[in-house]
Amino acid sequence: MIVKNEEETLARCLDTVKDIADEINIVDTGSTDKTKEIARQYTDRIFDFPWTNSFADARNESYKYATKDYILYLDADDVILEADQIKFKQLKETLDPSVDSVSMYYDAGTDEFGNVTLRYRNNRLVKRDKNFRWYGDCHNYIDVRGKTINSEISVTHKKIRHSVGRTVSIFEGKKARGDTFSPRDYFYFGNELRENGRYQEAIDNYNKNLELREGWAEDKIFACLYRGDCYRALGDKDNELTSLFQSFNYSAPRGEACSRIGYNFQKRREYKTAIFWYDLATKLVPDPDRWSFVYMAYYTWYPHLQLCVCYYNAGDYQKAFEHNEEAARYRPTDQSVAYNRRLFERIYPQKKDTE
Repeated sequence: MIVKNEEETLARCLDTVKDIADEINIVDTGSTDKTKEIARQYTDRIFDFPWTNSFADARNESYKYATKDYILYLDADDVILEADQIKFKQLKETLDPSVDSVSMYYDAGTDEFGNVTLRYRNNRLVKRDKNFRWYGDCHNYIDVRGKTINSEISVTHKKIRHSVGRTVSIFEGKKARGDTFSPRDYFYFGNELRENGRYQEAIDNYNKNLELREGWAEDKIFACLYRGDCYRALGDKDNELTSLFQSFNYSAPRGEACSRIGYNFQKRREYKTAIFWYDLATKLVPDPDRWSFVYMAYYTWYPHLQLCVCYYNAGDYQKAFEHNEEAARYRPTDQSVAYNRRLFERIYPQKKDTE
């Protein structure tokens, strides 16, 4: 682990991994709170490393101290849930030593109903003697080669607060120095700008990503989708729609695109067209081995809830009711679901018995 001022989350993280890891190495990059004091309750392998404004530097430093066969990395606001701890212990007992890396799900977001909202895979457990290296000042990645297996284990992110602006400043520093930006840099700089409400600047960086032939196709798909989100925030429905459709240049339609397209037509009050796209989203199933972002809401409760609205406005109350009940399977006490149910009770009093 690399840490700095993580007194609020570190113990929570280590409690979930202390019975899994045979060795805990913590590299501190300048904590001024009780982080190191808390860490000492779990390990005496605590090392200092001056922050260089590069996450890759710190992660590579942390890997230098590992002595076991495989290295697992976690952030302080990550946890391994009980069910995944069991899977992890089983993996330790059965892992073929010829495996160089094990990918795991990263459940980066969870809603109040326990639904995973954002999931993607990454190389989480790697063989130490392969000396894999981390790259990238921020939104870094480990360059893995060799035999990789995909596991069903999840690492769950439980962030307490978002560090607004920190990553933006790292990218702006790179830009000020005249560093060369890769397609990946443009994509993630665009993401940071978008999350900080700097929509036109985000659009410019997504455009630069898309203009380059190089780069991961998955990043380009989401560059189109996120650029569409920026256009929507700026009130430009036409460019939003164009950007969303451009994602089809890189893959077949996905729920993330179809639900957004449905919403665009819904806002235009073109409900039949919106219904087509939302319905398509509900029929799509994301590939469980997909390494890029998967926003499960766009395949499940969200298009059903919007189908309820669209069918209601189109005058088909029966279908509107059915889709609201489908949304309720995922979010049973959602305020919008509850509001719709009260509305349908007035339209169809007998429906109350079917709840």
